[in-house]
Amino acid sequence: MMGIDLRFTSHIAERFKGQRVLETCTGAGFTTIALAKEAAHVVTIELNSLHQEQAHKNIKKAGLLGRVTFVAGDALDHKILKNAYPFDSAFLDPDWAVTGPQHVYMFRESNTYPPADKLLEEVLEFTPNTALVLPPFIDICELAGIPAHERQALYFGKNQELYCLYFGNLACTNGPTELRL
Repeated sequence: MMGIDLRFTSHIAERFKGQRVLETCTGAGFTTIALAKEAAHVVTIELNSLHQEQAHKNIKKAGLLGRVTFVAGDALDHKILKNAYPFDSAFLDPDWAVTGPQHVYMFRESNTYPPADKLLEEVLEFTPNTALVLPPFIDICELAGIPAHERQALYFGKNQELYCLYFGNLACTNGPTELRL
């Protein structure tokens, strides 16, 4: 199964209520569905055609096709982002699929795809109102120097599942917060 748990996507999507949202890295569209339920419109960019096809099916099944525009391409392509503009806010969920016992998750010079640090930098040129999902295994010291943000740790019971960094008007506070389910 691909995607962030529905309970987290619904929580995150609430911050995008009534906005025109850019989403990167559509995957199978689970977060896209949550965003489309809250946002005025979602423009979602996906490089992998198989993922985009699956997302289209899932979003159609959810009855939300009219609230989503699909863009095929690389989310780091400035031209694609410029064509998707204007948008009020952005949701970034780079693929962290690289795993293994020796794997080290990083934010700087990230090994996610697209690289989380470069994706954030590129999208912040278009809107300060951005949310970025990161794995819970990153060293938060790597976040030094990025714009002020809320760093929300999301948990199932005692297990942290991910971080969501909120920038601009998506942030409720500056600094660490948590959500426990």
